[in-house]
Amino acid sequence: MDLEDLDLHQQRLQHVAGQLRASGARRVLDLGCGTGTLLLYLLHEPQFETLVGLEQSGELLAQAQLRLGDWPEAEQGRLRLVCGSYAEPQASLVGFDAAAMVETIEHVPPETLSQVERCVFGVLRPGLLVLTTPNHDYNPLFGLARGEFRDPDHRFEWTRDRFRDWAWGVAHRNGYRVRLSGIGEWHSDLGQPTQLARFIR
Repeated sequence: MDLEDLDLHQQRLQHVAGQLRASGARRVLDLGCGTGTLLLYLLHEPQFETLVGLEQSGELLAQAQLRLGDWPEAEQGRLRLVCGSYAEPQASLVGFDAAAMVETIEHVPPETLSQVERCVFGVLRPGLLVLTTPNHDYNPLFGLARGEFRDPDHRFEWTRDRFRDWAWGVAHRNGYRVRLSGIGEWHSDLGQPTQLARFIR
């Protein structure tokens, strides 16, 4: 976030919220919800009858609770925050219309990606999953050296080719279709700063 401007962050949230809205989804999961920024966007939309944020960090979840807890929707049960990992089965979160993973998968240790795939696509199985992650090819435009990541907490950042291969593999193995796109300013050689995959079951 330090290397990216606020406009790109807002573009991501608006784009993902728009995709969820256009899908007609009513029950939505935010997997790796952080401090609840996307959930705040979604709470403004009456279409979303049930919103659940899942976050492993207790500190971030507490910040989300402070940000969202005063909303009447939270008190009415429309919004729920859950402390947990999307790399572990969550029986109560199975069968939602849609889910989002916004700039979160790059924080996962690479050796647990297969476990994340099994839990998210094999157990939770949302009808739609919208996932965003940095485009490593674009990093030189942020002044980064070869192999350097945008955030010190990132465990990896995928090039466009690597992201495409991963997304296609996940879709094929789990009975989903996937469409790839991007968010942010287009560069003819490097693509867009944010990569997006839209998985449809």
